[in-house]
Parts: sequence; C-alpha cells; structure tokens
Amino acid sequence: MLRRRALLQTVALGAVSALAGKSTMDVQLIRPGDAAYRDAKLGYFTHYDAQRPSAIARVVSPADVQRCIEIARTDRTRITARCGGHSYPGYSTADGALVVDVRGLNRIDVRADGTVEVGAGVLLMDLYIALANAGRMMPAGTCATVGISGLTLGGGIGVTARAFGLTCDRLVSARIVTPDGVLRTVSAAENADLFWALRGGGGGNFGIVTSFVFRTEPARNLTTFTLQFASAALPSLLSVWPDWQGKAPDAVTSTVGVGSGSNPYVEVGGCFVGTPANLKPLLDDLARRVGSQPTSRRETEQSFLAAMERFAWCRVNDGSCKPSWNGGGGSQSRGSYVATSRMLTKPITDPQKLADIFKNTPNSYNMIDALGGAVGRGPATAFPHRTALASIQVECTLAAGEANARRAMGVARDELGKMFGANGYVNYIDPQMPNWAQAYYGSSLTRLREVARKYDPDRVFAFAQGIA
Repeated sequence: MLRRRALLQTVALGAVSALAGKSTMDVQLIRPGDAAYRDAKLGYFTHYDAQRPSAIARVVSPADVQRCIEIARTDRTRITARCGGHSYPGYSTADGALVVDVRGLNRIDVRADGTVEVGAGVLLMDLYIALANAGRMMPAGTCATVGISGLTLGGGIGVTARAFGLTCDRLVSARIVTPDGVLRTVSAAENADLFWALRGGGGGNFGIVTSFVFRTEPARNLTTFTLQFASAALPSLLSVWPDWQGKAPDAVTSTVGVGSGSNPYVEVGGCFVGTPANLKPLLDDLARRVGSQPTSRRETEQSFLAAMERFAWCRVNDGSCKPSWNGGGGSQSRGSYVATSRMLTKPITDPQKLADIFKNTPNSYNMIDALGGAVGRGPATAFPHRTALASIQVECTLAAGEANARRAMGVARDELGKMFGANGYVNYIDPQMPNWAQAYYGSSLTRLREVARKYDPDRVFAFAQGIA
C-alpha cells in the first residue's frame, strides 16, 4: 500500500511539474521541498497538517484555473479547489491532490445597481468590510476566514437568514471553469441547470468557480442579542424555542447554543434587523415561555460591520479577523475540532432527550440555527432543506483525541437522526455521515447527479463525498 501511494504521488508530481510548460504564462506552483510548502499547504484545521498535497497552485486568473484543470483532466490527477480551507474533512488539502488555491482571485466590486462582483478567493470579513464601506450588506456566515465560495455553493446559513435568505439565494450569476476547461457564465438565463446546482449543490463539484455576482441590501443597523439561561432551564427552552422562533418576525434569526456536561452552558443569541426597543417584547415573550428569567441578557444596536465582528469574535483593526496560516498575515487562531449536523424538521416533542444528547456528548458545543422566513420562501435551488425549522450542528473538540471525538460525535449524530431524520447540511460535511448523498442533497440528488454527468462525465472532480 505504501509503495502504491508513493507511486501515485510521484505520478501526480510529474503531472503538476508539466503545468508551467503547457502554457505561455506560468502558474505559481508550490511543491514538497519548496520553502513555502509547509505553510502553503495548511488549511484551517490543525488535525490535517500531516496531509501532503502534490502541489499548491496559486492562481490569479481564470486562465490559471483552466490550465490546472487541463492537467488534472489529461493526467487524471486529483484536483481540489481551496478558498478559506475550512473543509471539515480536510478535502481541500487532500493527500496527493493538486490544490488550486483561489485566494488570488480576490477582487470585490460593489456596483451602483446594488450588486457586487466577488472573486472566488474572497474571505467573508474582507467582503463585509468592502460592503460596509459602500453602504451595503448581504447575508452570509459568521466566521471571518471562511471563503465565499464554499459557503455559497453549499447554501450559506447566516445570522440574517430569516430576513434576507441564504447566501446562495442572493446569487445573480457566477463564472466557473467546468471540467472540460471552458470558462462559463451561469445564471437564470445561461447554463441554467448549472446555476441551479451551484446554489446548494456543495463545494468541490462541477468545476472551479472564479467569481460571483450577488444582490445586496442597503446597510442598516442590527441589534445583536444574547440571553443566558440556567442549565436547569434547557429542556423548557428546547420545548418552546421552535414555536417562538417560528412565529417571530422574519427580522429575528436566533441560535440556541448548548455546551456539554451535567451543568451545560445554555444561551439563545442572534440578530434582529431593527432596534432594541422593538426586539425587547419578543425576548420578554421568550423568557416568559421558558418559565425562568435569563441569568444574563444583552441587546446591542450595532452597525452591520460591527455586528459581523461581534459574531466572528474578532476585530478588523487588530488583525484578528485575518488567518494566521497560509500567508494570511493575521492573528486568528486555527481550529481543532470535528463537526456534524442534522436538520430540525419538526417540533421538539422530547426536549429532555435532546437535552441529554447534547449534555452527554463529551467536549461538545451544540448549535441550533434558525431557518424559516425568507429561507423557506427562497428561489428554486439545489438547497434541499427549505422546509426545515433549523439546522443542528454538533462540534467536538479534540481534547480526548480525534478518534474519541469522532466516536462521540457519531453517537450524537445518529441519535439526532432517529429524532429528526437522516439529513444534514453539506457545509458541515461529515466523512462518516451514513448515506451521505441522500442526507445532504435529499430531493435534489437525482438532478444534481444528472448535472454532474453532463458537465463532468470523466469524473475529473471525483472525491470521497463528491457528486461526480
């Protein structure tokens, strides 16, 4: 096995070595043995540091991406795109793969018509800064160093989702290099089947996107809020929260956060598109339904950018919103945890059982992120969970080792599946997810496979949990 693996990596190295020679303009390649390789191969998660891609191609144009795909197609070399590098299974830094690092595709152009063109390598906080400076905003995620590409392609759940929809719902068009090496524009009027697939069909499938065009909103102040409850209130909170959130105005998007152990941390936090005065009666109603007052409560009106900093736990002006790895030049620390998901598809009829799952999953933090509102009314896209009440994410630190963390996480995932169904959110992709294709893509799966066969018949973008 070791000999075969070494042979495959040698073949891959030979293929990527030919990359510069096949074009009139060299792509910057970083390979094992180069001084920059050790840092350039890193993604966000520390437990994949031992993975060794055959090379990292730092692309700065769609033509560079085309050359990379040409080599992968011709020489049958595994190829993967990387933007923020937050792939939970480490797929974007895979052993033996040609990693196409799109961070050089980082142009942001906020247009007078309220749309924004965003390069595929843009990280979320950089996008938020550019939008805020232009007096605009749009729904997206909360982690500053997540890339716009992976977030959008999987759907894009965020803290204003109920008000403004998923990130992919704001997509007007995209440019993508498909596995045949063609740079295509996709929109509702052009390559409409691929446009449908790119909005929820998952990262790593169908080709490599080079840019997006999104609809934005005029920037406005947001009220962020946090209510902490005593641990004993957890079953009651889980019982009443789905109905409270479901009947709340679309302006409210909240998350229930629960720690582990016999006395877990319990909170409801979120974002309100409006003022604290208008939010107050809604939060008062939640506390009344829970039957106990929160141990602490905070409501703060903030600018769009300040609210995004708050949710990302970083500050733009001190470097903490920028990566400390892969040439990011910032101080944000890396991650050491594993994660999985299920979708909350119906009311919580056994809140004590759900509370016990969270409490009994060691070294975990568990989040129930509200959907509904604009998400449920969203356009026809590949995202299959429009009717879900929320997503459930289980994160486990590696305090007891990765194997133990994955084992505990798997128990929680399977118990949640018994309660709410065998489903999950592809942006929280779990390499051990049972029947993963159906879980992530549901009713969209058959059509997604048809799109994959059309654009990638030779399976250039095949990987362990890839549609191709």
